[in-house]
Amino acid sequence: MPVSTTRDIEYEYGRLFAQQGQLPRLPVPDLRKTLAKYGESLEPLLPSDKLASSKRAIQEFAESAQGQALQQRLEERAKDPGCANWLEEWWNDLSYMGYRDPVIPYVSYHYSFNDDPLCSRPNQRAAKLIAGAMAFRQTIIDGSLAPETTKTGALCSHSYKFMFNACRIPQKPSDICRMVPYAGNDTVVVIRNAQFFVLPLVQDGTLLTQAEIEGVLDRIVAQADANAAVPVGLLTADNRDAWAENRRLLIDAGNAAVLDAIESLAFVVALESSRPVTRVEFSHAIWHGDGRSRWFDKPCQFVVCDNGRAGFCGEHSMMDGTPTLRMVQDVIDNPPSPIESANVRNCAFEQLHFRTPPALVAAVKAAESLFVEGTEKQHVAVLNYAAYGKEEIKRLGCSPDAYIQLALQLAYTRLYGGARPTYESGMTRKFLHGRTETCRSVTRDSVAWCRAMALPSSSNEERIGLFQTALATHTRLVREAVEGQGVDRHLLGLRMVLRPGESKPEIFEDPAYAYSSHWYLSTSQVSSENFTSYGWSEVTPKGYGVAYNIRKECLIIHIACMRNEHALNSDHLAQYFETALNDIRSMLLKI
Repeated sequence: MPVSTTRDIEYEYGRLFAQQGQLPRLPVPDLRKTLAKYGESLEPLLPSDKLASSKRAIQEFAESAQGQALQQRLEERAKDPGCANWLEEWWNDLSYMGYRDPVIPYVSYHYSFNDDPLCSRPNQRAAKLIAGAMAFRQTIIDGSLAPETTKTGALCSHSYKFMFNACRIPQKPSDICRMVPYAGNDTVVVIRNAQFFVLPLVQDGTLLTQAEIEGVLDRIVAQADANAAVPVGLLTADNRDAWAENRRLLIDAGNAAVLDAIESLAFVVALESSRPVTRVEFSHAIWHGDGRSRWFDKPCQFVVCDNGRAGFCGEHSMMDGTPTLRMVQDVIDNPPSPIESANVRNCAFEQLHFRTPPALVAAVKAAESLFVEGTEKQHVAVLNYAAYGKEEIKRLGCSPDAYIQLALQLAYTRLYGGARPTYESGMTRKFLHGRTETCRSVTRDSVAWCRAMALPSSSNEERIGLFQTALATHTRLVREAVEGQGVDRHLLGLRMVLRPGESKPEIFEDPAYAYSSHWYLSTSQVSSENFTSYGWSEVTPKGYGVAYNIRKECLIIHIACMRNEHALNSDHLAQYFETALNDIRSMLLKI
């Protein structure tokens, strides 16, 4: 199938993209303001002697001709009419497409859905999700889906191009994303027991009903469970360079048509034989399972287990979580009404058969070893904090997001004796082709409050005052990040416009620059009543990935870290998190 261009898709799905031309471009912040914020962000992280050295490097860069020249180059790039977003190309390559480690578990994220009491069978649940996803996809095609909006206006819809009928393709030195037009490509790939099946959802000119989809899935499961196959999907969990080489082996072995089908179809439905019970088991089952019935390069994979539990696994490279959150919420909250009909067709499906010569079988075994090693190292805790949620936090007069961030700082400080660099994702989709900016969550104010919480001499009134100051500071930093006025993306841009042979400014050679962006805590949040959890991995072997779902009456915290020589423990951080949440509420209520 042909690869669609950006222009093709934006024209075809006009309403969703109708306001793209009015969106502002991502700004280049004022250099001195960024450097001042950067210096402030180092203050709670460094001892006084190292802080003084770092601030000298910052001041020298601010006053240097080189600093001004780099800023001018970046501003000129931002003004280029052919450049929709000065950060986009660099960010996509450095953070995603050029990243060579496996996408599982290090890039992809997952949503674990609430159980559906209306679905008594796993294939009934899967059929309902397929029908809902196709209905949402159709609103993009027919133009009825409006752009997302906030209080300040429309958000960029660029990433919707990569939601369906798309696939990450491994290449050296950097991957690419393949896209095909949505319209007319109404087929999904179903994977069961390492076997791949193509399911056209329009047959004889008519969309399949949920009952018809369920019937086909029953037949697919029966056929797959009666046979075996080499689990080729595990190749997508390999190192990206190895996968690029093995994809070429697949093509040379006569599998080009099979790859074309998988890469171009709308989305993946993984029918897993597992039956997860606990929250942690459920998280692992949706996030990666045993890897044998997945294609991790697809942006959208719906996963249904044999006990009916279900969720979503997303490939992160070209699309952040907010568009898929919207899609999944719509699939769950607004499922299409089942069509009652006495005439349930015996609909067709097709199995895809990979040719797997010995070299490919060996490659799959090697990929499986790497997959097992990586996923088994992931130590996950899922805290379901039921004492209170968003409504109570609001009644206490606090921003829920800032409240959770400060609770996390208190938990980490108590566990490790101090604060370390913390990343919170701030969405910049108010700008054309915007994605994210960093909010540096550790501040002088957050550290001062955490210190007061450990001092018996601190009064409750003093602690509350420091807490409120830290809340306000964090809220301001998030707002600045959303406005494209953060620190990290700007500094990255200044590094990227350096030309070959030019000396690197001392500010970037300073150890504090690498340390302060080495995220010991990588955090982000969603608010969904439909998820039992969502999460991803840590971004450094020394750190934690912390995903929090702020529900109305509870808080769900997913914590992941790597089992390694650094002796991290997600259960321990979760316990300290729970205690911190209790202590903050007690503080504010003066209990």
